[in-house]
Amino acid sequence: MKEQEMNELVEQGKMLPLMEEFYTIQGEGFHKGTAAYFIRVGGCDVGCHWCDVKESWNAKLHPPTGVDTIVGNAVKHSKTVVVTGGEPLTWNMEPLTSSLKEKGAKIHIETSGAYPVTGTWDWICLSPKKIKLPTPEIYQIANELKVIIFNKHDFQFAEEQAAQVNENCILYLQPEWSNREKMMPLIVEYVMQNPRWKVSLQTHKYLNIP
Repeated sequence: MKEQEMNELVEQGKMLPLMEEFYTIQGEGFHKGTAAYFIRVGGCDVGCHWCDVKESWNAKLHPPTGVDTIVGNAVKHSKTVVVTGGEPLTWNMEPLTSSLKEKGAKIHIETSGAYPVTGTWDWICLSPKKIKLPTPEIYQIANELKVIIFNKHDFQFAEEQAAQVNENCILYLQPEWSNREKMMPLIVEYVMQNPRWKVSLQTHKYLNIP
């Protein structure tokens, strides 16, 4: 396939820069402990300094892969599929989610919300970043809000974001992994004083799984 043709298919969402795909246990948020197939899509310009998958940022490093291939691999393992990145909404997610839906999959997305929502989702985990704030529409459809706590100022950011989500959105505070020993006691104290929030941990890292 010629490069131009491939680029056009990527623009249409019929191919995606696939960084990795794997079957594991969801480690974070509402669905922690659930077996799920993860699709990690390359490409992100949000640029969080503490990102633990910086290798996902440059989409050109990850081979454009046909949606049919990605979907075929996913449904062999699980009917629960998590699309993450990078920032998956960099790309048109409609072809991927339509194909997954045809196969009966439940589809979750983990996103910063920095780009307009495309695709059909059963669960939206919104994890906003200060560097590039979410688009307005995602606040009303997010199922969970997960704010990463790196320092004390992030609690204020969390409240600012929580003020914009819908009333049914579940609120999580999650320590940034490299700073967890310092921030975890503060998060525990904060949640006890503000019980509408819940604590999210990266349990997959404690379990030593992907």
